[in-house]
Amino acid sequence: MEARGGNPVVSPSRQVVHTLDDIALPKPPFKWTSISLREVLEEDHRIRAGVYGVEGKQARAELANCKWPLLNLCGDSGVGMASSYHRPRFKRIFVGRTGIPIFQPAQLNELYPKPTKHISSLTKTDIDALRVRKGQVLLTCSGTVGNVTYVRDTLDNLVFSHDVIRIEPREYGGYIYAYLKSQIGSAIVKANRYGAVIDHIEPEHLDSVPIPDPPNSLKRIIHDLIENSFHLRDQANVLLDEAQDMIQETLRLPDVQEFHTKSSKFNKGTSFQNFSLPLQDLDNRLDGSYHVTVVEAIESHLRDNAHDLVRVDDERISKSVILPGRFARVYVDEDHGVIFLGGKQITELNPNGKKYLSASYHSERIETQLTLRKNMAIITCSGTIGKVNIVPKHWDGWTASQHVIRVVPQNEDVAGYLYAWLSSAYAQPLIARYIYGSTVDEIDAKQVSSILLPLLHSEDEQRAINQRVLEANDKRTEAYRLEQRALTILNEKVIHAR
Repeated sequence: MEARGGNPVVSPSRQVVHTLDDIALPKPPFKWTSISLREVLEEDHRIRAGVYGVEGKQARAELANCKWPLLNLCGDSGVGMASSYHRPRFKRIFVGRTGIPIFQPAQLNELYPKPTKHISSLTKTDIDALRVRKGQVLLTCSGTVGNVTYVRDTLDNLVFSHDVIRIEPREYGGYIYAYLKSQIGSAIVKANRYGAVIDHIEPEHLDSVPIPDPPNSLKRIIHDLIENSFHLRDQANVLLDEAQDMIQETLRLPDVQEFHTKSSKFNKGTSFQNFSLPLQDLDNRLDGSYHVTVVEAIESHLRDNAHDLVRVDDERISKSVILPGRFARVYVDEDHGVIFLGGKQITELNPNGKKYLSASYHSERIETQLTLRKNMAIITCSGTIGKVNIVPKHWDGWTASQHVIRVVPQNEDVAGYLYAWLSSAYAQPLIARYIYGSTVDEIDAKQVSSILLPLLHSEDEQRAINQRVLEANDKRTEAYRLEQRALTILNEKVIHAR
């Protein structure tokens, strides 16, 4: 029983009376700082604690001791290292795949973002002004504030929503990206958030963000490392595109939308799409989405064009399909835990906001269920269904949540091909058909095991696809290492240089 207000508390086990003075109640840790009235006036009378938070103040104090002069990150007339802007809000007119692909801030850190929404050319905004350009640094400014990326070939000319600040570096864009990616730079940016419900920052807030100005030779080293890192990511994406093209060509696959019109199930005599289903084909599922006609059309095409059609759990394909059980997580600091990823983070190179799972408390579960290994295929199975990735080498030994299914490949000879198929547009309907759940969408390991995978007539072709994926995965790990090297130099030679 808890002591409240100095009243005595009786321990039922021993019937011993205690007072509040006898009991050492734990005090929850909290962060605090003190501010001057001048700081409040300088921040436009804002009284939100986050504006003057410990992390932001400590970061600025750390920079104050930096040996290099400090400049403003952004500003007009050449005052800062860059200029910045975002686009005005607009009402979006969403249409089908014939529209213009638009990417959301949540996709900013994805290794190879794919459009999930399209807008009409009739949308009342300057759509070309929404396109991002090579060399820009992009920063999320609404909702999740402070995610950052650097625009190279993969993102060049894509349309992003208005909730992304476009930073135009005057030079050394890679250096600016690395600074905003660093713990110090990120903390200062996030200290400028405002908003009662949804966090926001504005481009003008970047005018007061300090950034060290080391010699150009040092900025060039960091910039080049980031450039090379993103070049490797672009190369990896090209290899993955080649693998997908080879699958499509070898299996004579048309555009996935054509399969919607090929099924014999549709009743052509009505004005709306409907079909009948024999009782023996129900498979104990009464939801129409399980019997979606496109699945039958895809599987029929694969039977006609593949050497063999096998399940994911076929012994030639995988050793096991693992779905960890639900559990209460114990998080710890970085020194005492293992990196723990959520489903939203599995498509990123170096996920932001990593958490650390207690290595001692969860040791058995980590060893048997949670640990990721190189070349595993991982699939989100709760909430957002069907995001697929292949585990890169630098994730080996990390862990992921129970919302991610692991497919352990039989060997490296099939690992890349397995991922190439599961991540294709043709496998997505085969995954999505299994979705169940009245509130939160779910799939399970048994259902993933049942997904069909085509084996090709040409083993050489299948090996070539597999090799391209594995090469792409290695390039992503090298890209990660280059970025980490850039961040290490930034921290040791710039931010913490004395």
